[in-house]
Amino acid sequence: MEPHPLRKVGSEQEEGFGVQPRRMADLGTVSNLRRSNSSLGKSHRLQGPFGSSEKHENLSSWIPENIKKKECVYFVESSKLSDAGKVVCECGYTREQHLKEATKPHDSRDTEWDPKKHVQEMPTDAFGDIVFTGLGQKVGKYVRVSQDTPSSVIYHLMTQHWGLDVPNLLISVTGGAKNFNMKPRLKSIFRRGLVKVAQTTGAWIITGGSHAGVMKQVGEAVRDFSLGGSYKEGEVITIGVATWGTIHRREGLVHPTGGFPAEYTLDEEGQGSLTCLDSNHSHFILVDDGTHGQYGVEIPLRTKLEKFISEQTKERGGVAIKIPIVCVVLEGGPGTLHTIYNAITHGTPCVVVEGSGRVADVIAQVASLPISEITISLIQQKLGVFFQEMFETFTEGSVVEWTKKIQDIVRRRQLLTVFREGKDGQQDVDVAILQALLKASRSQDHFGHENWDHQLKLAVAWNRVDIARSEIFTDEWQWKPSDLHPTMTAALISNKPEFVKLFLENGVRLKEFVTWDTLLYLYENLEPSCLFHSKLQKVLAEEPERPACLQMHHVAQVLRELLGDFTQPLYPRPRHSDRPRLSLPVPHIKLNVQGVSLRSLYKRSSGHMTFTMDPVRDLLIWAIVQNRRELAGIIWAQSQDCTAAALACSRILKELSKEEEDTDTSEEMLALADEYELRAIGVFTECYRKDEERAQKLLTRVSEAWGKTTCLQLALEAKDMKFVSHGGIQAFLTKVWWGQLCVDNGLWRVALCMLAFPLLFTGLISFREKRLQAVRGPARARAFFNAPVVIFHLNILSYFAFLCLFAYVLMVDFQPTPSWCECAIYLWLFSLVCEETRQLFYDPDECGLMKKAALYFSDFWNKLDVGAILLFIAGLTCRLIPATLYAGRVVLSLDFIMFCLRLMHIFTVSKTLGPKIIIVKRMMKDVFFFLFLLAVWVVSFGVAKQAILIHNERRVDWIFRGVVYHSYLTIFGQIPAYIDGVNFNPDQCSPNGTDPYKPKCPESDMARHEPAFPEWLTVLLLCLYLLFANILLLNLLIAMFNYTFQQVQEHTDQIWKFQRHDLIEEYHGRPPAPPPFILLSHLQLFIRRVVLKIPARRHRQLKNKLEKNEEAALLSWEIYLKENYLQSQQFQQRQRLEQKIGHISDKVDTMVDLLDRDRLKRSSSVEQRLASLEEQVAQTATALHWIVRTLRDSGFGSETGVPILASQKAAEEQDLELGGRKKVEEPGDGYHVDARHLLYPSRRVTRFPVPNEKVPWETEFLIYNPPFYSAERKDAAATDPMGDVPELLSEISFNAVDGQTDRRSFHGPYAVRGGLPLNPMGRTGLRGRGSLSCFGPNHALHPVVTRWRRNEDGAICRKSIKKMLEVLVVKVPPSELWALPGGSPEPGETLPRKLKQILREESWPCFENLLKHSTEVYKGYMDDPRNTDNAWIETVAVSIHFQDQNDVELKRLNSNLHTRDQDVSIRWQVVDKRIPVYANHKTLLQKVATLFGAHY
Repeated sequence: MEPHPLRKVGSEQEEGFGVQPRRMADLGTVSNLRRSNSSLGKSHRLQGPFGSSEKHENLSSWIPENIKKKECVYFVESSKLSDAGKVVCECGYTREQHLKEATKPHDSRDTEWDPKKHVQEMPTDAFGDIVFTGLGQKVGKYVRVSQDTPSSVIYHLMTQHWGLDVPNLLISVTGGAKNFNMKPRLKSIFRRGLVKVAQTTGAWIITGGSHAGVMKQVGEAVRDFSLGGSYKEGEVITIGVATWGTIHRREGLVHPTGGFPAEYTLDEEGQGSLTCLDSNHSHFILVDDGTHGQYGVEIPLRTKLEKFISEQTKERGGVAIKIPIVCVVLEGGPGTLHTIYNAITHGTPCVVVEGSGRVADVIAQVASLPISEITISLIQQKLGVFFQEMFETFTEGSVVEWTKKIQDIVRRRQLLTVFREGKDGQQDVDVAILQALLKASRSQDHFGHENWDHQLKLAVAWNRVDIARSEIFTDEWQWKPSDLHPTMTAALISNKPEFVKLFLENGVRLKEFVTWDTLLYLYENLEPSCLFHSKLQKVLAEEPERPACLQMHHVAQVLRELLGDFTQPLYPRPRHSDRPRLSLPVPHIKLNVQGVSLRSLYKRSSGHMTFTMDPVRDLLIWAIVQNRRELAGIIWAQSQDCTAAALACSRILKELSKEEEDTDTSEEMLALADEYELRAIGVFTECYRKDEERAQKLLTRVSEAWGKTTCLQLALEAKDMKFVSHGGIQAFLTKVWWGQLCVDNGLWRVALCMLAFPLLFTGLISFREKRLQAVRGPARARAFFNAPVVIFHLNILSYFAFLCLFAYVLMVDFQPTPSWCECAIYLWLFSLVCEETRQLFYDPDECGLMKKAALYFSDFWNKLDVGAILLFIAGLTCRLIPATLYAGRVVLSLDFIMFCLRLMHIFTVSKTLGPKIIIVKRMMKDVFFFLFLLAVWVVSFGVAKQAILIHNERRVDWIFRGVVYHSYLTIFGQIPAYIDGVNFNPDQCSPNGTDPYKPKCPESDMARHEPAFPEWLTVLLLCLYLLFANILLLNLLIAMFNYTFQQVQEHTDQIWKFQRHDLIEEYHGRPPAPPPFILLSHLQLFIRRVVLKIPARRHRQLKNKLEKNEEAALLSWEIYLKENYLQSQQFQQRQRLEQKIGHISDKVDTMVDLLDRDRLKRSSSVEQRLASLEEQVAQTATALHWIVRTLRDSGFGSETGVPILASQKAAEEQDLELGGRKKVEEPGDGYHVDARHLLYPSRRVTRFPVPNEKVPWETEFLIYNPPFYSAERKDAAATDPMGDVPELLSEISFNAVDGQTDRRSFHGPYAVRGGLPLNPMGRTGLRGRGSLSCFGPNHALHPVVTRWRRNEDGAICRKSIKKMLEVLVVKVPPSELWALPGGSPEPGETLPRKLKQILREESWPCFENLLKHSTEVYKGYMDDPRNTDNAWIETVAVSIHFQDQNDVELKRLNSNLHTRDQDVSIRWQVVDKRIPVYANHKTLLQKVATLFGAHY
């Protein structure tokens, strides 16, 4: 559908950076911004249609207070009618659409409508949520704003009230506002790439928001993304900035108190000259200027908003960068060209998509040509090709303007990126966009390595490691590992594992990276939602000093709670002499290009930097406590003590999962814990296959890094049953179990030697050590009886003897006075009590009595032992009192049962009985659960039965029998005889309940001796009870047992092997003598511990501290085998079917891309061959033309019939159009680049466009009509007249010394036309003197003050063999560039004004003396943006160099450097091509560097 003529105007003012790149009024923060009283937290980006009412109320109060709309308050009838034929105002609205005050008769005679006077701001009445009718339930946000709304207010609305996260990138998509056609493949590539870059970088996409043109393309790209189900990191934020007065059906959006939601109907058929909003955008900013139907109103506000957002700082993970912005161009007309020009002028990179049409294709066609070949005729030819419909509307002046703008755009190639489908290696739009930003950043001037550092920060912020690999980590720049440390910290905090891996690959060493300060900074930046963070906060809250500052010993305290009290603190509490924390407050540390840098964290303490004991361990713990899977995996791969590290991670994760409230997070932690257990198993398996003995050393080696614990202890505490059940570990436990005996000794041999002691010296038992095998003395006996297997069997024999003697006493020999057998039992029990006491107080790990007691009582068998002993003491007490002798025997009998149950623990060592005991323990839990269900049925049936049958039974024991006991026995078939009245016998019961041995009779008719209760009811209840209890519940119990058995049976072997360790460790540390002879060992132990104060220590066989050399060799061996394990895992991963399918898919995609690229290359080759053929034909035509002309001049042939051939000029023009050759840039192109910029600096003056070919005065330029401009200056006395009046100009003497003003040029006499001098370098597009002082040459002086750059030792620094210079530069606000301290001196003065500003007045004569002895490096014209046709700057650049660092004049100069203005900055800066100074000053520095043979 063709757009209305009004819309055509708007269609050429496409979205973009706008047409007003000059002064912007609202870039600062609005001081009177009224915030809502309640803090509005960030919510989900799109709330549902019925969101929080409180938030809506806050929004309804905040928006009308801070955001306004525009309303016409004065109706002036227009000569035009509306589309419906109604009378309208000059603003475009009908009379009915105006306020009542606007339509009332006015006394004023003012008949002209003036928007400044007749449009007023009022509180906005259109905001809230927007839902597109019939297009799903997607909800967006919208607001109607005045065109004068400050950008800071809109940004506050978007980030605080709409809940948008601050973007990492701003993508401004501009182009044609009318629908256009794109190739399907190019459209697909563009849509996929745009959404990908927005999603991966967290960008905002800003468009015009309407359902047409490029905005529609963006919306459809977002729609395809959402329909594809690719929501991984949230939705794509698309913000439409549209004109309120051009929106069709906008009346549905008007809700004075906010629309939550407002319904909007997309009606393309009835929109006419208006436009509809695009339903695929997420947010809309509708700009209102009080008019109707006027397009382009939003462009100035959009320009300012984008500028404001790009100046904001995004901080995350310690990295703070200004939000980068990029302009993406599709198709477009003159307005789009202006948008691109403004963007390039302000340093914004642009990506032009070739093949989209019109402006985009014109720029893409000429982007690779030299500036001299981009001529007016070439642009005219391109416009004829790509603007066929509107080519006739292009005037000569507009073609010249297009040529000039395109030349300026192409001249800054570093900001222009052309995306060509399948060409130049480009495949994806997202890569092209990010490459454009990096290319623009690379072209900016920065000191030292800051340029590359800035690019790296952008890549980290976007989380695009592919861009970093291909564009940043190249041979072009060699990164120092220390330069990557700040960004490494940011990548860790931001959880970007791919970047961490990249930095490690590029030389970052964790031992140099991780310092105490870095580690503390990382812990202070834990995720607030992290459980470890909340545990740290609790520890800090318990500190006596408030407010407590986080220190590493606080972290160690929480870690010890997670790892277990058997470990030592990983980070000791600092002494007073230690430096406990950062010398800078952490919240102020950030990596910022402009401000304080996180790099100071690594620079400021380089002299006394303290490193941690194990940096890989520290980073691994930091990642694990935050449940960061990928990051922890990368760091673990770098670890040294990898087996212990994996087991410690498993322990930490399992402990955290117990306290984690979020179920999903808890499951993720458990899954990650299992993964690290498997890693530990994998590494240990590699070690065990290689060397069993060294692998077993790893198990018992004391790890200083992990709190002086061992791998075996960590695995046991973490309950890593798979690891403990590993064959290697079980072999080690078996070795420990057999002590110094060989494991192949049969138990029958051990039993024989135990029973017949002399057999020990016959060689029946073999020992591992050859020494013991040869020795026949006490050492052999000691080794035998100290073996845990022997101790265990001796204790079994002792325990069986104890039980037999105990049973004999209870059943046969229980006398009023204890017999010798009973006394032996007491002695035996006393030895057991002593042994339990020893186990309770045995603390080799120095956990403390309370922790050891808690650990002791956590074991079920220890509880059983203590219970049996206490019960025995209670029975013994009753037994010794004659009155309670029988009660004592009963208690001791019950105690015997508990002692018998203790045998189950002894049997756990058996591979046959041990697993079955585990199953029984698990089934006991099922029984208790079953008894709860059974009790419900038993009690309910018993109470009902008792109440029906028995009347007022008051005997408690018989109530219990009737309710519980009889009901329970009924399940097993003992049905009461009287329940149905058939076997009713009155003699078996007591009628009144007086017989204590008989139950009370049921309700009965005593006269007829028949029961009176309803028999049918009791029988029915009995049947139901038996049905549920016998059939349902008992079968449920069987099913539960079966399930438990099957579930446990699969892991019974693992569980048994895991629990086997406890028994082995118990008997490994147990005295060799069995009870009651163990009392002798206890006596010896008492003397050693209490009397001699010898501390307890764990046997070396379970905890062994190695020598440093031996430990280092063992860990190196483990690292080597860990690498083998990781390689085997990668190989197995590649061999998986899913990986193979994915690999094949990638290969197929690559082949398809190669085929498409080959097709494009072939078509390109055909085009080149055709161009070459056309060129040859043109050359042939030229040769034939010459032959014909020569023959005709020689008198051959006749004048008639001469063929008309193309002229040589036409052939040359064709050559130019085809772009067959590259020509050398014209000499004049070096000049007047800055002097011909369309926007005159700091003034609202636009130059007349002057393309390169029209610069020389000799070139004819008939339409050249530049404006005249001469600015007022404060020093009016020393300034030439402002106007071009001949009488005033006649008093000026050009090409001569005019009073104190030298008007002679260094380039010789210049021409004077119309009383005004002509710039010797050609046209500039502006007449007058501009902001300069004088017509003609304005002479300046630029002293280049340099010295050699030296290191701390005083030696001259070199780069690429050449010496390095330092130059004195100054920066004067508002400029962000540095400059040489030069300029135009006052009339009659020698020193420039800028130089006087930085020198003390008393030093001026000394500097004048230095100027006399300086070396001239340049004299002539300077290309300055202030130059005009009639006034220009010429300078003399002189070099003042200090060869010696001890030069008296240098010291005097440094002492006299002083700025009167605090905003003015001075510094010595290294001379380099990247130095951020003005371009013309950079040329002077290059000449000085060449003069001294220095680096540049």
